[in-house]
Amino acid sequence: MALLSTHDLTAHYGDFQALFGVDIDLNDGETIAIIGANGAGKTTLMRSIAGVLINGRDTVSFNGDAIGNATADAIMAMGVAMVPEGRRLFPSLSVEENLLIGTYGRKNGGHWNLDTVYDLFPILKERRNNPGTALSGGQQQMVAIGRALMSNPRVLLCDEISLGLAPVVIRDIYKAVPKIKEAGASLIVVEQDIGQAMQVADRVYCMMEGRVTLSGTPATLSRDAIHDAYFGAAA
Repeated sequence: MALLSTHDLTAHYGDFQALFGVDIDLNDGETIAIIGANGAGKTTLMRSIAGVLINGRDTVSFNGDAIGNATADAIMAMGVAMVPEGRRLFPSLSVEENLLIGTYGRKNGGHWNLDTVYDLFPILKERRNNPGTALSGGQQQMVAIGRALMSNPRVLLCDEISLGLAPVVIRDIYKAVPKIKEAGASLIVVEQDIGQAMQVADRVYCMMEGRVTLSGTPATLSRDAIHDAYFGAAA
């Protein structure tokens, strides 16, 4: 049984339908990547899993329980945390205060605390008293990841964590992924960068216009198949 799954998941913004019957599975200890162009439905999928968008009870399952209609705070308490697109730090709080926000509602115990987050991202310890938004974009992304880890999640949802960052910074951030997995988390990573997604993922799902158009392992998916699933096959 998968650790987390979606089942015929649909999602709407008012009258606009953003997802059409999406099925994905995440196994324990696995990293899956969700790729696709802007507007493909990737962020809507993440928001649906995290409880930001409420869906039918049976459309999302986690650890054997149906959670599709659970609230975001309840889902976080169960062990699913999201690193949102755009980082969403609190500008009035320091780096350390932003990290501590992640402990709200978490279960006792677990690998992640201030010391282990600072070991993962040493620059944050140096800047811990700085305002969270007074850092570089890459450092702010580290804070956002650390804040999510502070809840000690079993599943970490990472929505476009490389967006707008320089390649060298992206590499530094993705170096943290193996250490996060070693500490017991499984990951769903939303990426527009196909190359980066292929490097980090055990399996890949491609989305277009709210539907899954291709899935498989990086070793089995051809460049042409990914191109057609990402952009649509040429007529």
